[in-house]
Amino acid sequence: MALKVGDKAPEVLGVNQDGKEIRLSDFAGKKLVLYFYPKDSTPGCTAQACSLRDGYEDLRKAGYEVVGVSADSEASHRKFIEKQNLPFQLIADSQTKLAEEFGTWGEKSMYGRTYMGMFRTTFIIDENGVIQRIITPKEINTKNHSAQIL
Repeated sequence: MALKVGDKAPEVLGVNQDGKEIRLSDFAGKKLVLYFYPKDSTPGCTAQACSLRDGYEDLRKAGYEVVGVSADSEASHRKFIEKQNLPFQLIADSQTKLAEEFGTWGEKSMYGRTYMGMFRTTFIIDENGVIQRIITPKEINTKNHSAQIL
């Protein structure tokens, strides 16, 4: 069952690009932008990551921290961070455990073929670890995502 507004986010979020465990309590006292995206280095995901990178200082000033999540590997995340100069961590959810908990992993279809994949979704989590807002796949504007959050 997918998490919804008003639910408490799980404590263990996963492992980042360096193999370090990321926990909700690491962000105590801050609001967390936890964004799920389909794949490193694809056009839409790059546009979204770069929007968050370019708006990162404004997000930080507003009390937010940013963490991205996809099913890509730690190595893929390291390359993506390096290539796009991303100032935030990416969680390697290769077993899709976190995505399934948040309800962002499911059946998708493209060109008449169905497959399992990540739904582009952003969760805004408050200082107490409670989900305050969910920006759904249809609402997300990849090129102006940081402005959407603010």
